[in-house]
This record gives sequence, C-alpha cells and structure tokens, in this order.
Amino acid sequence: MIAHEGKERYTALRDVMSNGVKKVFSGRNANAPAKTFKEEFWALKDVSFEIFKGERVGIIGRNGAGKSTLLKILSRITEPTAGTIRIRGRVASLLEVGTGFHPELTGRENIFLNGAILGMKRHEIRQKFDEIVSFAEIEKFLDTPVKRYSSGMYVRLAFAVAAHLEPEILVVDEVLAVGDAAFQKKCLGKMEDVSKNEGRTVLFVSHQMDAIETLTNKCIYLKDGSIFNIGTTGKIIDSYLNTFDSTENIDQFKDRQGNKKAKIVKLQVKKDGKLVKGLKQGESFDIVMGIQPTEKLNFDLSIAIENHKQQPLFCTQLSDIQQPVSKDDYFEFSVRVDLPKMRTGEYLISIAVFKPDKSEFYDVVNHFPLTAIEGILESSHMPADNRWGNLYFPLPWTEVKA
Repeated sequence: MIAHEGKERYTALRDVMSNGVKKVFSGRNANAPAKTFKEEFWALKDVSFEIFKGERVGIIGRNGAGKSTLLKILSRITEPTAGTIRIRGRVASLLEVGTGFHPELTGRENIFLNGAILGMKRHEIRQKFDEIVSFAEIEKFLDTPVKRYSSGMYVRLAFAVAAHLEPEILVVDEVLAVGDAAFQKKCLGKMEDVSKNEGRTVLFVSHQMDAIETLTNKCIYLKDGSIFNIGTTGKIIDSYLNTFDSTENIDQFKDRQGNKKAKIVKLQVKKDGKLVKGLKQGESFDIVMGIQPTEKLNFDLSIAIENHKQQPLFCTQLSDIQQPVSKDDYFEFSVRVDLPKMRTGEYLISIAVFKPDKSEFYDVVNHFPLTAIEGILESSHMPADNRWGNLYFPLPWTEVKA
C-alpha cells in the first residue's frame, strides 16, 4: 500500500490566514489534518514460472519493472503478499551492497557466518577460505570490520563468498556494477564457470544485454510487475529491445518542470527518416522534437543524452551553432546524433526549452527513455568486451623510449 496525505509539508503565514477564513465560512476546523488515503500498488502480480536445476536464467526489464523485488522474494528476504514459492537447494544471493554481512564483524568472521547460514560445516568453509580471500583481493583487510570497507571491497567479498561456498542456486542483481571493470569481468567469468561447468542454477539481473546473452540460456522479461515474455535468451532480448519504445507519449510524461508557456509534445528517434525502437553500435540517428507554444516566445533548446543510471554523457544546445528562434505556433527541430562510439545499453534523454537568457524555463523533461543500443554494426569495428564507460574511443598509443 502507498499512503497519500493531502496536507502540505509546512504551513506559511498565508495558509494560516486562508485557513482562518475557511473556518469562519465553513464552520469546520480548517487546520485539522487532511485525511490519509491508501492506494493499492503491486510491485509484482500474477508472476508464475519454473526454473529447473542447472538452468541459467536472465531477468530483464526497465527500471521499476519488479526485477529486484522478484529476487528478494526468491531469496526469502521479502515475503510475498500472496502466492507461494518452492525452492529446493541452498540459495546464495548478491542483491545489494551490504546484504548478508554484519557490519561489526570482520571480513574473516563474515565469511564463516555466511557459510554457516548456507548450512556448511566449518571444515567445508575452511577448504574454500583461501580461494575466497584471493578472489576478493582483500587480504590486507581480512581482519577489519566490514563497516569500514569501501563499496567496491564490500561487493568483491560478497560475490566471492556467494560464488565459492557452493550454493545450488546463485542469485545476482545489478550490484556488480559497483565494482571496477576488471572485477566485473572476473565475476562474469566465475558465474560462467559456476553455471556451465559446475551445473549450478544461476539467476542474473542486468541491464547489460551482452552479459545476459553470454551467461544465460533462458530469460524472463518483466514489464510493470508482470511477466511480459519468457523463453530463450536471444528471442527475449530481441523482444525487449523492440519494446524499448522511443515513441512513448512524452506529452503525458510526469517527470518535468517549467512554467508551461511552451510544452514538448513530441519526441521520436529516427534513422533514415523512419521511426526505430533500437539501434546497433555504430549507427547514427536523429532525435525529432515537437514544441507547442501558448504565445509568441523566444526559444533556445538543449538536450542531454544519459546512460541508464541518469549520468549525462554530453549536452548540446541550439545556440551552440545558430541563433535562438522566435515562434508562436507548433514547430519541430531535428538533431543528428552521429556518435558511432556509443556502446551497448539503454539511453535516456533530458530536454530543456527555455528563454535564451535562461530567465525562464518553459518545459524541462527529465530522463525520458530514448533508445536501446544492442549488437555491433560490422563496419564499426567496435570491440564486444566489457569495460568502463558508455563511449568507445581508441586513442593513439606511442611507446616513449628512454
């Protein structure tokens, strides 16, 4: 349930005066707190599936689709409101930084604690201990309380414990994104070994479609808390990319500010004049924006393209290359994005329409889904490996002779 309350967060002098007038004419206490009402909200609903021993299952979907909630339920961290879950085997989970560790205990103590929680004997944990410490690369901090660990150290140890203590089922969320690129690659290699060579069941949530495709043979696509599609990984990834829809109704999009003297009513991604829902690495595309003013106004526009974590990659502005425009009726602008170095992932866009001196912002749209990039255009010669960053720039390297 989501609780909503009508009363404002603070009361200003004008509110006191207004409420006093309301009290006189209505005969009721205008300062009485507003009634609270509750809205029913299901993070997951009507979700049903089977996973068999040794299967490698990817779980994909947009932010808010219910992926993390599903993993918490499967890991028995969160109880389902309705329905049942049947799990056979020991489950090791890596869902959030800090999950499963006691902050006051040292790294050494937490390794033994987690092993005990998984039902392992002390001698079984000892057999794996050196391997865990070596994989996590925390030898110097083994006897330091984990509350003093950085987030990267925390994740390294948590993954090492989860992967090496031989659970029958390994559950991993996007938390691996906290680690550095080298460790991410190391983790993906270990997960591949655990699933393909040791026959253990793996559930993996990620926004990196290449990692999902490499590690899993089955995929669940969640949308708005329900299963939208389920099947072989390649088929489901194609379905997912084709439903990442840049033609979503921006006119009804809620995350925006501005005085609404003008409003962005259209946003489309096109390639060669045709609407597209997904792109390959190396392809250029056009962003088409439609703006509806309510009166004659002077306009400047800016767009920022962001990764799925809402981190801006760059920002460009109309006035960078031409004078702002004056319009009193609907108009459109098209922006060519010629960035052949954009790597695999989901991309968002933030758009601002404003007065050239920035004294007024007419409409600002934040983090609207723009497009998904997956696969590599053969002519682009881009590597398919996993590394830092959303852009690929091969720079010239020269050996400096002594």
